[in-house]
Order: sequence, then structure tokens, then C-alpha cells
Amino acid sequence: MEEDELELAAGLEAALELAPAVQAAIEQVFPSQDPLDRADFNAVEYINTLFPTEQSLANIDEVVNKIRLKIRKLDDNIRTVVRGQTNVGQDGRQALEEAQKVKEITRDIKQLDHAKRHLTTSITTLNHLHMLAGGVDSLEAMTRRRQYGEVANLLQGVVNVLEHFNKYMGIPQIRQLSERVKAAQNELGQQILADFEEAFPSQGTKRPGGPSNVLRDACLVANVLDPKIKQEIIKKFIKQHLSEYLVLFQENQDVAWLDKIDRRYAWIKRQLVDYEEKYGRMFPQEWCMTERIAVEFCHVTRTELAKIMRTRAKEIEVKLLLFAIQRTTNFEGLLAKRFSGCTLADGTVKKPEAPPPSTNPFLEDETGTETDEIVIEKSDTDKPKKPKVPDNPFHGIVSKCFEPHLYVYIESQDKNLSELIDRFVADFKAQGPPKPNMDEGGAVLPSCADLFVYYKKCMVQCSQLSTGEPMIALTTIFQKYLREYAWKILSGNLPKTTSSSGGLTITSLLKEKEGSEVAKFTLEELCLICSILSTAEYCLATTQQLEEKLKEKVDASLVERINLTGETDTFSIVISNSIQLLVQDLDAACDPALTAMSKMQWQNVEHVGDQSPYVTSVILHIKQNVPIIRDNLASTRKYFTQFCIKFANSFIPKFINHLFKCKPISMVGAEQLLLDTHSLKMVLLDLPSIGSQVVRKAPASYTRIVVKGMTRAEMILKVVMAPHEPPVVFVDNYIKLLADCSTDTFQKILDMKGLKRSEQSSMLELFRQRLPAPPSGVENSSSLSLSTPTPEQESSRIRKLEKLIKKRL
Repeated sequence: MEEDELELAAGLEAALELAPAVQAAIEQVFPSQDPLDRADFNAVEYINTLFPTEQSLANIDEVVNKIRLKIRKLDDNIRTVVRGQTNVGQDGRQALEEAQKVKEITRDIKQLDHAKRHLTTSITTLNHLHMLAGGVDSLEAMTRRRQYGEVANLLQGVVNVLEHFNKYMGIPQIRQLSERVKAAQNELGQQILADFEEAFPSQGTKRPGGPSNVLRDACLVANVLDPKIKQEIIKKFIKQHLSEYLVLFQENQDVAWLDKIDRRYAWIKRQLVDYEEKYGRMFPQEWCMTERIAVEFCHVTRTELAKIMRTRAKEIEVKLLLFAIQRTTNFEGLLAKRFSGCTLADGTVKKPEAPPPSTNPFLEDETGTETDEIVIEKSDTDKPKKPKVPDNPFHGIVSKCFEPHLYVYIESQDKNLSELIDRFVADFKAQGPPKPNMDEGGAVLPSCADLFVYYKKCMVQCSQLSTGEPMIALTTIFQKYLREYAWKILSGNLPKTTSSSGGLTITSLLKEKEGSEVAKFTLEELCLICSILSTAEYCLATTQQLEEKLKEKVDASLVERINLTGETDTFSIVISNSIQLLVQDLDAACDPALTAMSKMQWQNVEHVGDQSPYVTSVILHIKQNVPIIRDNLASTRKYFTQFCIKFANSFIPKFINHLFKCKPISMVGAEQLLLDTHSLKMVLLDLPSIGSQVVRKAPASYTRIVVKGMTRAEMILKVVMAPHEPPVVFVDNYIKLLADCSTDTFQKILDMKGLKRSEQSSMLELFRQRLPAPPSGVENSSSLSLSTPTPEQESSRIRKLEKLIKKRL
């Protein structure tokens, strides 16, 4: 029995092992802290909890009684639940029977609903059928009596009712009614067309005195019929309305030529007024008959004009062509004011979308005629721009016919621009270079403004005529004369120079005697160079704006063919040449002073005094030229900065080369040269604002060049002043201070110190030995440059040297 009980207990325990999810749900519904309710209940552990010690076994009877009492309560609860379940089955069967009864009632209700819905549909369908049958009979009768007013309303209703029977076309009676409706529609269409043909015969130009109410109602019927009927009515009426036009302006008539093109547009204006008075109420407003007549007139006119211009192409002159185009575009503008362009949706001419507001400063206002002239000012870039007005939807509807003949206009502009350039050249020769004006600075040549004003006029005219290939042809003409202006007016009037073995120099060769006069540009020539530079800068900027505006005007497919980069490069070359001439003039003026410096006997200088005469000469030339150039380039400050940078890059290397020619140099001579070098450095640092009442800080880019170059000159002199004994110290000091590993430079330093050849050989050998090892991959160690000392370090060394000079003084 014990084994059977153990097996039963094991079976019960296995049966009571619930899934974790079920156990969690039970704990959530019936929360309990009793250890007996835990899923992981351990009997041994529970007993040990009840009787932790031997002494606790004394109350075992009390514990057993409590457990028995709890067992009895559980048995009572289980018995109550089991008894309660005995009635559930009976209650469930009763509920099922009640639900079945409800289902049967619901089924009966649904059957009644279906019956009602089908009955309603049947009654509605019968009503529609009755209406359709009666409507078809009435429609056929009214059609025979031409009662179009009643037919218009009835026909639409019949068509709408017939749509309800589309799914019943398999029924013979329904199909027969549908065929009768189609037959009535066909008969109405043919009958209405015949009525219009009778009222407005295609033969002859004489029209009846006025419309009839029958035709007005017939138009209402046509709105319901096949759209082809409406289109045919419109086509025939417009053709009859314009038949007189084709007779009056036949190709062989004198009035048909371009010089009398105004009469064509006057005729259509009268006809449109006549139409409004006589026939305006006959056609529905949504037909837009007035606009349709005008549009058809435009198509006919474009065809007729194209035909007659092909025949008489040799008689077309530019003035006549422009006259005809102007009158035509004016008429197209009048159409845009009068009509919306809604009838152009057939693809003939489409109304373009309004583009975004333009940010291009080249042109502000394009609403004027082609004779408007607006001077393009540089300050235009700061002004707010007006948004571009949407294009005329009727633009080109007639004037498109002139496009094949625009070569006449292009050739005319080519000739006019050629004459304009020749006039600019002649005026410059007659008037001479611009007079110096120190108050306003270098002025832009007025001819460039005239050129771009004429360009604007041509561009506006051509864009009104065509935005296609003629714009490309005009752009080519623009490019041609921009280059001619750059070379003939600008480069052609720069002061002449000649080439020699030393490169580009002033025409008269420089003398090498100290204090000799140097051939320099006159004040007028300096002002002319600055004026040409300013003009070239203005032309460059305005050409870029011109390119942008041309791209806006031309068709999108042709934008890539608009490119004025070559022309802007040409003006950049003129600017560069002008700056080079200014640099060259000042640089050459300083050459005699540098030559005098190199020929002085520096080994015989006995004491350090004020700056040497050659320094005074250089400073004098700088003070004479730079203020003139600065004032005349006041409007192009960046190019004045370029001038300063190029002069520094030219003068400083030349000065250092002349320093190397000063040999031999005594200690005192080196100190004097160092003082002169420092004076020149201070003058060069102040060069951008020298002689100016308003002192500006020099650009950082310029200051770096001067500090780096002139500090190198100072370091050269400092090395020359250093004792050459012991040689190792001298060589290491040279490498440290000058940061130059070139043996040529070291050789020049030794020459300046006046060392003998034997001493120089040992020094050179030692120099090569003391050079730092070149980085890997560097092959030519003679050209290796060491890291240059920072400007702060160089400045500190110069200050120490200056103190030494002052002590000696």
C-alpha cells in the first residue's frame, strides 16, 4: 500500500505541475503568501520551517490539528464548486435554445430587408425605365420640330437615366432604347450642323444680319452631344468669319506686305468688335469664341506672312523687319491683356510658368521697349530686383514667322557694333587719354558703358524676336566685339613697352650711373593705365552678368552654348598687364639706386650714419608713384593690393641680389647696410598707405611677403657681420640664422666678407660637412631649405642688432 500511495502522490504531483504562464496568471488573480500555494512547494523544507528544533516538536499535535482543519475547509470549497457545476450544463442548454430562437427571428428580419431593398430597386428601375421611354419619345419629337431649347435639357436627363441601365444592355428592350438615344443624338448633330451651314454658308463672304435664337439653343444642345459636333461648329464659323481676311490680304495685294502690317491687326480688331455686337450672345460664354477667332487669325497671319516673306526675302531690310516685329509683338501684347489664353491648351502655344525672381544685376527693368537705355551701374548689385513678369502666352503666336529672317537683324548688329568700336577708337585718338583727376580716382572709360548699353538694347530686342538660335548668333557677335574692345580700346592704348635680354622694361633703357634720370611713365600715363585697369575690371564683372542674363533669355536647351569665359579671361589679361606695367615702372625707377648701392665701396665705410642716398632715392620714387596709383585705383582696391604684392615680390629679390654684389663689406659697412635695409623694410610695410591721410592697416598677405623677404636680407647682413673664426661656429651660425643650404648662397656670403679663395675652399668643405642630412627621398641637397625662423624670432634678433648699432653710434 505504501508503494501504491507513493505512486499516486507522484502522479498527483505531476498533474499539478502547471505551465509557467498559467501559474503566473493564477498568482495574479489569486495572490497568496501561503507557502502551500507556491509552485515550488517543498514538503521537507516546510516541515523544517514548522519544527526547526527538537523542542518545537512538543506542539506537533496543535500543528496537525490546524492542517486537518485547513484540509476540511478545502474539501468543503471543492464540494461546493463541484455541486455548482452540475447546473451549468442545464443553464447552457437553455441559453443555446434562446439563442437559436433569436437567430431565426434575425434571419426572418434579414429576409424582409432583402425583399424591401429589391422591391425599392425594382420600383426605381421601373420609374427610370418609364422616364427613359417617355424621354426618348419626346426627344425624337422635339428634334423633328427643332425645339433645341427643350432638347438641351431633356437630352442631358435622358443620357443620365440611360447610364443606370448600362448593366441591363443584354435585355432587348433596354438595348433598343439605347440605340434610339444614339440615333437621336446623331440626328441632332447632323441637323444642327446643317442649320449652321445654312445660316453661315462656307461660300461667299456676306453673312446674315444677326444670329437666331434657334442657333443659340442649338449650341446648348451641342454641349451635350459628341465634342466633335461642337468643334465642327466652331471651325466652320471661324473659317466663314475670316474668309474676307484671306481675300483682302492675298499675297498679290499691296496691303499684304510688311510695311502695311498694321492694317491686318486693325482689320481683326474691327471684326472682333463686330462679332461681340452681333454674335456675342449666340455662343455659350465658355466656348471663348472671341479668343478662338483671334487665335485662328494669328495662325492664318503667321502662315501668310511666312509665305510672302519667303517669296520676297530680298526686299526685307532691317528697319522694315523691326517695324513689322514691333507692331506684331505689340498686337500679341494686346491679346494678352484682352484674353486669358485658355484656348491655347492644344499645344500650339503654351503659357509658361512664372520663373523665380531674378537675382542678376545686369538688367533691372525689361518692361520697356527696345529703345530703352539703362546704364548699368556697379551699385546695381545692392538694389532689390523686381520679380520677372510672366511671359505673354500669345508671345510668338505670329512673330514666330520672323525668326528665319532674323539673320538680317544679326548682320545689322554686327555692322553696327563694328562701327561703334571704330568710333570708340577714333574718339580716343581725338580726345586723348583721360585727364588726371586725383579727387575721384581712376575713372572707367565712358565707351564701355556705351557698349554694354547697346548690348542690352540688342539683347532685349532679340529676346522679343526669338529665344532660339538667333540668340546664340547674337551671343557670338557679342563675344567678337568684347574681344575687339579689350584689344583695340584697352590693350591697344596701354603705354608701349619693349623687350630686352632682361625681360619687359620701360622703352628707354635705364642708365647705371648713380642719380641718373630714369625714363618713367608720366602722370597722365599712370592715370591712363589705372583707368584702363578699372575699365577692364568693370567689363569683366559686367560680362559675367551679361552671360547670366543671356542664359535666362535663351531656351533651356541652348543654355550650355552660352559661354563668355573666354571674354572674361581676356579682360583678366588686360588687368594683369596693367598691373605689371605699374609694377615695372616703379621697379625700374628703383634700379639706378640699387645699382649705386652695389657699386659703393663698402669696405671703406668708417662709421654708421643716417640712411644712405640710394635708400632716399628708392623712398622718393615710392612716394611719387604709389599715392597716384592708389588714388586712381580707389574703386578697385583688390587690384591695388595685387600691385603692392607684385611690387614686393619683384623689388625684394632684386634688392637681395644687389646686396650680394656689395663686396667686400667691412663690419661698419655691414652695419650701415643693415640700417638701410631696416629703413627700406619699414617703408615697404607702410607702402599701401604711404602719403595717405587715412592710414589703413596693410593686408596680411602683403605684410607676410615683406617681413619674410626683408628679414632674409637682414639675416644675410647679420651673417656677414659675424666673425668667421672659428669656422665651425660661423658655419653653424649661418645654417641657424639664414636657413639656406645652397652652396651658391654660402659662396656669395664668403665673397661679401672678402675671404681669400683658400679660406673659402676650407669653409665650403666644412659647410658641406655640417649640413643636416636630407630627408629620405630628397636627392638634391644643395637646394634643401631649412625651416625659416618665425617672424617673432627674426624681429627679436633685429632689435638686438639695432641696439648694437646704436651703441656703436
